[in-house]
Amino acid sequence: MKDDFASYDPGLTAPATAAETIIPSDAAELEFVTRAIYVGQGGDLSVTMKSGDEIVLRNVQAGVFYPLRVKFVRVTGTTATDIIGLR
Repeated sequence: MKDDFASYDPGLTAPATAAETIIPSDAAELEFVTRAIYVGQGGDLSVTMKSGDEIVLRNVQAGVFYPLRVKFVRVTGTTATDIIGLR
């Protein structure tokens, strides 16, 4: 398949090129730092940001892409489901 943009370096404002289902865990960091997170079913989202800051985002809405660079999605404090990490 031809990709007219293959020679370009992707910046943070470029579209995501890969995605992975995130299963929240209190023990294991994600295998990658996200570019954004998609939430399929709303609720609370407990994350550790790339910087190391820990926060619970209350009442995140379903069907929304959140531009968050996270390295950890914790099961404790997370009630949102169907979470996808984009990179």
